[in-house]
Amino acid sequence: MGETEQRPTAGSRLGAQENAGISTLEHGQKPPMTTPGKLVSIKIQMLDDTQETFDIPQRAPGKVLHDAVCNHLNLVEGDYFGLEFPDHKKMMVWLDLLKPVMKQIRRPKHVVVKFVVKFFPPDHAQLQEELTRYLFALQVKQDLAQGRLTCNDTSTALLISHIVQSEIGDFDETIDREHLAKNKYIPHQEALEDKIMEFHRNHMGQTPAESDFQLLEVARRLEMYGIRLHPAKDREGTKINLAVANTGILVFQGHTKINAFNWAKVRKLSFKRKRFLIKLRPDVNSSFQDTLEFLMASRDFCKSFWKICVEHHAFFRLFEEPKPKPKPVLFSRGSSFRFSGRTQKQVLDYVKEGGHKKVQFERKHSKIHSIRSLTAQPSEQHTESARAYGDSNDAAAVQSCRQGKELKSSTEDTGQHKSPSLKKSPKEGRKVDGAVVSTVEEEEEPAKDKMQQNRPQSQQPSTGSLTGSPHLSELSINSQGGPSVANMTLSPNLSPDAKQSSPLVSPLLNDPSCIRADDEEEVKRKRFPTEKAYFIAKEVATTERTYLKDLEVITSWFQSAVSKEDCMPETLKNLIFSNFEPLHKFHTGFLKEIEQRLALWEGRSNAHIKGDYQRIGDVMLKNIQSMKQLTIHLRKHNEILIELENGIKSSRKLETFCRDFELQKVCYLPLNTFLLRPLHRLMHYKQIMERLCKHYPPSHTDFRDSRAALAEISEMVGQLHGNMIKMENFQKLHELKKDLIGMDNLVIPGREFIRLGSLSKLSGKGLQQRMFFLFNDILLYTSRGLTASNQFKVHGHLPLYGMTMEESEEEWGVPHCLTLRGQHQSIVVAASTRAEMDKWTEDIQMAIDLAEKSSGPAPELLASSPPDNKSPDETTVDQESEDDLSASRTSLERQSPHRGNTTVHVCWHRNTSVSMIDFSIAVENQLSGNLLRKFKNSNGWQKLWVVFTNFCMFFYKSHQDNHPLASLPLLGYSLTLPTESENIHKDYVFKLHFKSHVYYFRAESEYTFERWMEVIRSATSSASRTRALSHKEPHAY
Repeated sequence: MGETEQRPTAGSRLGAQENAGISTLEHGQKPPMTTPGKLVSIKIQMLDDTQETFDIPQRAPGKVLHDAVCNHLNLVEGDYFGLEFPDHKKMMVWLDLLKPVMKQIRRPKHVVVKFVVKFFPPDHAQLQEELTRYLFALQVKQDLAQGRLTCNDTSTALLISHIVQSEIGDFDETIDREHLAKNKYIPHQEALEDKIMEFHRNHMGQTPAESDFQLLEVARRLEMYGIRLHPAKDREGTKINLAVANTGILVFQGHTKINAFNWAKVRKLSFKRKRFLIKLRPDVNSSFQDTLEFLMASRDFCKSFWKICVEHHAFFRLFEEPKPKPKPVLFSRGSSFRFSGRTQKQVLDYVKEGGHKKVQFERKHSKIHSIRSLTAQPSEQHTESARAYGDSNDAAAVQSCRQGKELKSSTEDTGQHKSPSLKKSPKEGRKVDGAVVSTVEEEEEPAKDKMQQNRPQSQQPSTGSLTGSPHLSELSINSQGGPSVANMTLSPNLSPDAKQSSPLVSPLLNDPSCIRADDEEEVKRKRFPTEKAYFIAKEVATTERTYLKDLEVITSWFQSAVSKEDCMPETLKNLIFSNFEPLHKFHTGFLKEIEQRLALWEGRSNAHIKGDYQRIGDVMLKNIQSMKQLTIHLRKHNEILIELENGIKSSRKLETFCRDFELQKVCYLPLNTFLLRPLHRLMHYKQIMERLCKHYPPSHTDFRDSRAALAEISEMVGQLHGNMIKMENFQKLHELKKDLIGMDNLVIPGREFIRLGSLSKLSGKGLQQRMFFLFNDILLYTSRGLTASNQFKVHGHLPLYGMTMEESEEEWGVPHCLTLRGQHQSIVVAASTRAEMDKWTEDIQMAIDLAEKSSGPAPELLASSPPDNKSPDETTVDQESEDDLSASRTSLERQSPHRGNTTVHVCWHRNTSVSMIDFSIAVENQLSGNLLRKFKNSNGWQKLWVVFTNFCMFFYKSHQDNHPLASLPLLGYSLTLPTESENIHKDYVFKLHFKSHVYYFRAESEYTFERWMEVIRSATSSASRTRALSHKEPHAY
């Protein structure tokens, strides 16, 4: 008698628990697996053009097929990829992971599904796996061949040269010609073959993994990278193309981007029949209408594009997959479509946790098998060929073994690479009328930080456009420059397409190739002296290293750049370099002496007589006495600063040259700041000697020399301090001038800067954020200008002469509100906190008192002022929206200087202020040294060389590096100690946090811990007013 077929009961259909009865299976035995039902074969075309067939259950959703492909490839980061196929109308659509495959692909026997890249991250450094980057490289190769990735000939040749390097290895002219004859990467390739081989010649020694990385480094800067155009028309019937990217929705005319709508601007996306609708957030500075409408070819086209937009928004902006809405009881309205899968943040966190095995995979055209490494972000190779990037390859392993050290891979920090979109706190998402509405809590810092990998650096200073921006900050970490190629001499040939565009997006250095200090290594560390005097001496050495690097910016990098350009008068050259070179020579010897003394102190040399070498006062006394002979050069720095600014004012060519030099990575601060460094260094010596004398008892053998050194350096500081104060004000006025549009005569004799910061100004449209600049004679208010250089446009000014100020919270119903009444107009402003209001009140009242004592009103500043006496070849800058700071720039915009990360911009985005006294205190509180850094959710500690200056922490792999990898502006941050609940069971750890950003730093000793706490506290909390600017001694220029 055959078994009866089991049918579902009414109870089981309603979800009632079923009684399984008595089991007749042995203990531990499992029932037989039920058959999955009828299987369906689906053909998948891979990125290397091979085809694979996958058998899936007939009712399986799309996710089953997607997971099967990823498992087949051993692909960990499969969420960046999607499955694409032609529907019944021959329109290419993405496979919905939630719907059954057979409801989407009606005739699977006749359809080939393509496995392709769906989500292109803003930075390929966020791709942790070598296999993932290889697949992305194949996608770039495919897009080139299909004409999707358009760029100029130079960029095209450079891209193909990296592909050729990964496929056939090092350059050989005969092999190259044969290979290019057999393989056509683009139509009409013959015209570019010589240029391709010219580039390929410079990739000697580059592994396939490095070639993939370099290929993506070039490709990500191209305007059409990852772009799929969707034809549409605007309201006037003009033919355009729409596209979606990680930053938002883009509008193209042909292949030229003409507009962009960042996710931060978009309030709602919807479609109605053939109309695609974008509802924008209200913006008083924008000329766009509230809702934009585009007409597409059909409803299906429109819905398909809307779905892609919803998915991109969710993947790049949300922290986790949106939850499905409960189904309505009576009727539904709008589409039920939602994004399914992990978001980019979840992918990064998953890979960061590790636990994946290294897997070999085969490259179709390469003879080399690649071993996938979880420390996949390549590290800088210090070889003669200056390899740009490299994975954990055999050479690195061999080198590590020779050193007798274990090469450890780490992934815990790589998860901190976040796109701009991930720095949001999404609230509940909902869909109305077929639209997705994502309410997003915006952060005040739009700088989202895209982390840049460490680039190779030539031994000689380079002035090419590839050296990048000096201002590396959390707000805008600009590692600008063109594609990194093995030979930096290629940089002049690179096109505007290939120039670096966007600010970086990570609040901190995320390079896992940096040295890591795990607990095992810490135990093995050599024991150094523990007395406080030793660490004071060590501070002298660490800060001297940074000071010497700062001098080299002028004596080496700037001088080398000037020698190649005929833009600076000989008299100015001689004035600058004849006064800086003696300083550099002296301090090179000084640093050598200090390091030799530390080596003796630590017992790292044959001399070990205790007492003779465990001191630093004698070395300081000797060198400070010698330093007095350099006073003649130090007194010239005021003249140098003034003459350089006068030269810039009178010569457009010199102005452009200095501006371009400031965009190089070695110039990590404004150029004129480096001219003040020698005077600032004298103050540091004085502070160090004061701490040393305070530490020593009078009976100590080193006390006498230390006290004598303190007396000598105090005398030098006293002689030069007044000059330094004037120079600081002069330098600050010129720095602010670069940030402002709409005034020409900011720098005038007698004007003193007092405070800058963000306040809200009350107008007919409500409270609007404005940037205020307070001087001793005038108050300016500005908004961030709609320019590619992110300057601030002056809206108005109030002379302080005759001004009155009163609190008006009750009158206007606005917290922390002030009314400023001038002779001709009044304005109402509001501060973000009571503390901010008190700072402004105190400084404005002081400035009013100073203005009353002056001779009369301040001169007019705005359009009536005469223009600079420059040649008429001034270029105009393109307009852009205020929200475009975090977006990628177009190739046209990249040609403009980027100033989106100065102290002014940090105050704007963090809604705070800073005074000239704060700047002066920051000058006194500078520090350098090694720190261990840990992220909030990571396990290991990463060793970094950290330089603290100008309210900012700059991060280097080692003190020998010429430029920082990243930086963290600390204005607005809080400095605390970790609590027990944070499980930081280490000594000398401090915590920095701002909103959701949390970083832990660990010092090597109690002294260094206290020093870091002291200097960072000076930046994270504004100092109380300890002195007022005196109007009796105006600054004369």
